[in-house]
Amino acid sequence: MNRLLWLVFGVIGVGLLLLLVNHQAGETLGLPNDAFASALYLGIWGVVVAVVIIGSGQRLGEMARNAAIWLMALLLLSTVYLYRFELRDVGMRLVGGLMPGMAISRVDDDGTREAVLTKGLGGHFQARVDVDGQTLNMMIDTGASTVALSYQDAERVGIDVNGLQFVQPVRTANGVAMAAPVTLQEISVGGISRSNVRAGVLERGKLSESLLGMSYLGTLSSVQMTGDQIILRD
Repeated sequence: MNRLLWLVFGVIGVGLLLLLVNHQAGETLGLPNDAFASALYLGIWGVVVAVVIIGSGQRLGEMARNAAIWLMALLLLSTVYLYRFELRDVGMRLVGGLMPGMAISRVDDDGTREAVLTKGLGGHFQARVDVDGQTLNMMIDTGASTVALSYQDAERVGIDVNGLQFVQPVRTANGVAMAAPVTLQEISVGGISRSNVRAGVLERGKLSESLLGMSYLGTLSSVQMTGDQIILRD
C-alpha cells in the first residue's frame, strides 16, 4: 500500500515537472499542455481508485457485483430524471383515480399556478373545493353561469338557509328550480382562490351535487380540457 501511495506522488511530481519545463513550448510528450494535464488528472484518479480497490481486500467477484449494483442505481436515477415529466403525468392520473376530485397543484414555466383534475369514473370532472373554510365535493360545470350550492352544502358552509329568498329560476338536470342568490367569501381549488364569488343556493332536494360554475371559472385565465384531465390556470 505504501509503495502505491509513493507511486501516486511520483506520478504527480513527474507530471507537474514536465508541465513546468514545457510551459513555454506549449506541448508535453507530443500533447498540448491542456490535454496532458487532463490525462495526468484522470491517470491520478485511476491510480487512486486502484489503490482503494486493492486496499479494500475485496475479491474480484464481489467488486464486480458492487459495481453492477452502482451501475443499476445510476441507470435508474438517470431514467427517472429523463422521464420525469411523463412520470409526473402518470402520478397525477393515479392520484386522480384513487382520490377523485383531488386537485394537483403545479406551477408552469411562466410561473402561473395551475390546478389539474382527472375525470372521475362517472365521466365528469369532480373537484374538492374549499368554500368559506369548508371542503365540498363539486362537479365542474362550464354550462352553469354561477356556482350552485345544494341546500345541504349551503348549510355546511354556514349560510342561514332559513333567511334565503328563492326568487331566481335556474335550469337543472331535473328541470327548472328556484335559487337564492348569495355571495361566497372565498372559493379555492388547488390553491387558486377567488373572493366574493357570486353563487346560488337551490331549494332543498333540487340539486344532488353542488356545481362549480362560471362565476368562479370565468375569473381564470383559461380552463383547458385535455383528454381525461382539466387544467385550471390562475
